[in-house]
Amino acid sequence: MSETPWHTVTIRVPFANPKHATIAMQVIDVDPELQREAVKRTLTVDGNDLVASFATSTVRLARLTTNGFLENVDLIARTIGEFGEDSERKQVISR
Repeated sequence: MSETPWHTVTIRVPFANPKHATIAMQVIDVDPELQREAVKRTLTVDGNDLVASFATSTVRLARLTTNGFLENVDLIARTIGEFGEDSERKQVISR
């Protein structure tokens, strides 16, 4: 029986600085993939970019995994924008 081919997806998400990219990586890395045997995830930071690589056993899992990852990144980016260092400066200036 032949080995199932893996489908790979790599996504680069730019952040304002390496600190924000690292925060995003740490937040996402806490949650393991639900199907560990079918989805392999690697997260790294390259400069200001969060780089996520996924290897999945099916194309469908690649799509689902990518969608879930991007939803998490969207929430993290909005949270950093709302509560990060820049938001603290905005509050001081507006007072």
